[in-house]
Amino acid sequence: MSAQDARPLRVVVADDQASVREGLALMLDLLPDIDVVASAANGQEALDRVAEHHPDAILLDLHMPVLDGTETTRRLTADHPGVAVVVLTTYADDTSVLETLRAGARAYLTKDADRLHIARTLHSAAAGLSVLDPKVQATLLAAASRVASAPARPPHPDPADPPHPDPADPPLPDGLTRREAEILTLMARGMTNTEIAAALFLSGNTVKTHISRVFTKTGSRDRVAAVRYAGDHGLG
Repeated sequence: MSAQDARPLRVVVADDQASVREGLALMLDLLPDIDVVASAANGQEALDRVAEHHPDAILLDLHMPVLDGTETTRRLTADHPGVAVVVLTTYADDTSVLETLRAGARAYLTKDADRLHIARTLHSAAAGLSVLDPKVQATLLAAASRVASAPARPPHPDPADPPHPDPADPPLPDGLTRREAEILTLMARGMTNTEIAAALFLSGNTVKTHISRVFTKTGSRDRVAAVRYAGDHGLG
């Protein structure tokens, strides 16, 4: 058993509503494997409490004063990369989800999650895993469907025309192949390995191999990091 497993997970709770913040802190602190070390009422306080207490994870509301959850997540990821950011919010629209994941959040839950689900997610995030609420997954899949149903790009010009670069096919970053970029794009749209395999007429093992290469080339430790990379490089 590791040192981290032998002690409760140290957590900061950040929410601008006092009743929600205090309720979450009390509810989680009653669990034997969670130790709520501090709470914060806004994004700046969250940064200050993390710098002061060095927790394993922070449970973070998305819409807060001073600094919102997305900007707070971005700064936490930059200044305290070892602290797992778990977003707990009422907002599950695709813009909020993608912006926060790209900022560095490891998990995204909605506020109807029960305390055991929240606790499991905090532990998973602190262990380096990514967790998305089912509603959040549904939101990302819906967004992917809208993108997939968008009109196809215009056909290539006549071969007799003077040659010129195709802006739809820019150079790919970090040595990604076209197939790897295609799979990364589908991952960013929320598709599972099985759905990707079916869409591209590939075997499941082939998709897994490509994803493993994507992780290596992009320096992504997990699927959420790969999705964030895709967004940052225009592949989402």
